[in-house]
Amino acid sequence: MSSDTLGGRVEILIRRLDPDLPVPGYARPGDAGADLVTAEDAVLDPGQRATVRTGIAIALPDGYAAFVHPRSGLAARHGLTLVNAPGTVDSGYRGEIRVTLLNTDTAAPVKLTRGDRIAQLVVQRVEYAIFREVGDLPDSVRGTDGFGSTGGHAAHR
Repeated sequence: MSSDTLGGRVEILIRRLDPDLPVPGYARPGDAGADLVTAEDAVLDPGQRATVRTGIAIALPDGYAAFVHPRSGLAARHGLTLVNAPGTVDSGYRGEIRVTLLNTDTAAPVKLTRGDRIAQLVVQRVEYAIFREVGDLPDSVRGTDGFGSTGGHAAHR
């Protein structure tokens, strides 16, 4: 496995735990996320969550991580999202990628059939941080403002 990029691409080794399912793939050129599919049928009632198998395991090069994101079409049309979004796949993990789904629809169940696209896998280079304790942090324009300090919602009157 090479951690060198191949013309803006990185090689990810994959092990299909279920040989009848496709490897992750990109729907269109330029897409950031490769589609992950469910390896099992599932029905999620309103408000219910379930962890489903994807039938794949991967080996990421050091300095990379993969992030499991919701598919926007499933969220918009069916209210299906991920509980831990994005889910993080570390470079040292070699087990099956599993996805914890949540049906946010308050009325309708969501039915998934084996092979349905359920999430996207985004592979990114990540930095390893060295944390250094100091007595004071340097000033910034933002300072300690957080949690909605820049607005975005109409002010309550």
